[in-house]
Amino acid sequence: MRDCALGKGAHIVIMTMLDPDLRTAMRRRNLAHTWLLAAGSVALLLACAFLIAGPIGVVWAGFGGVFSLVVAWNVSPKMVLRLYAARPLPAHAFPEGHRIVAELAARAGLARPPTLWYVPSRMMNAFAVGRNEEAVICVTDGLIRGLTLREFTAVIAHELAHVAADDLKVMALADVTNRMTGILSMLGLVFLFLNLPAILAGDLGQVPVFGILLLLVAPTLGGLMQLALSRTREYDADLSAVQLTGDPEGLAAALLKLERIQGRLWEALALPHGRIPNPSLLRTHPDTNERVRRILALAGSTRHTRFDGDDRPPTVGRSIIPVTGAPRYRARGLGHWY
Repeated sequence: MRDCALGKGAHIVIMTMLDPDLRTAMRRRNLAHTWLLAAGSVALLLACAFLIAGPIGVVWAGFGGVFSLVVAWNVSPKMVLRLYAARPLPAHAFPEGHRIVAELAARAGLARPPTLWYVPSRMMNAFAVGRNEEAVICVTDGLIRGLTLREFTAVIAHELAHVAADDLKVMALADVTNRMTGILSMLGLVFLFLNLPAILAGDLGQVPVFGILLLLVAPTLGGLMQLALSRTREYDADLSAVQLTGDPEGLAAALLKLERIQGRLWEALALPHGRIPNPSLLRTHPDTNERVRRILALAGSTRHTRFDGDDRPPTVGRSIIPVTGAPRYRARGLGHWY
């Protein structure tokens, strides 16, 4: 039983039991998948480097990978935030949101809670950037206004789980490895093309067919492993979010709402009377129905005592947050809507 104060007029009392055996099995499976996919990505990179330059190529690929990772891990989150026109969300603007972040960060064992930033977009989205020491959680205008407090808490718990598990570093490793694999593959194929006359004349001896095939498919294999790793980390973040909130139904409801409102938006625009096929191998996030099935399977028995305002939208105070609406006019020559 947990007793959590989330703000003025909002009080949660949650009584829940999570199936410990299933939770442990899921955590072990996710961890095994993470290690296998990360190791496979690194092995693919080193294989491409070996095919191009032999052992010295492996050494240089290792040095290049370590350098790129250090740079990626130390990039200030403000560089990413500028791309989204994000800005800090002060406590007086969204007091309930700040209390939720502080409470969940304490449960997750973080030394300091991530700062909350606002993205002026009607899309319903949330994402985390930075490192544990200076993590930032961005929420869009559409997410704040479109979810209930219970659903918003579940989404924030999911993003905090990514921060606590260092998933940002894991995905940076996957991204750097995949990019370097693509570059080495391209260099190897260019080298083969430039030496094609000599190869046909037999001057370069026996060219390994397997090596050529590996260089051809390496970028695709690397990309698929990166996507699979992303899906695995999403499953693990769902599990950790349920542990933080003790509310699997809340996270399931939030995911279903995001899928219903946001996930179908582009399909409705592009294909009004049908569905756009989205193969599971090409998803950055797992299928929503499968995520919900796994989340609900965690609850051995769950009872909720609702609190006042549990299903109401968050309260937005006097703040910098504007109501996002349609553009009013366009400044000619500038190409921007205002």
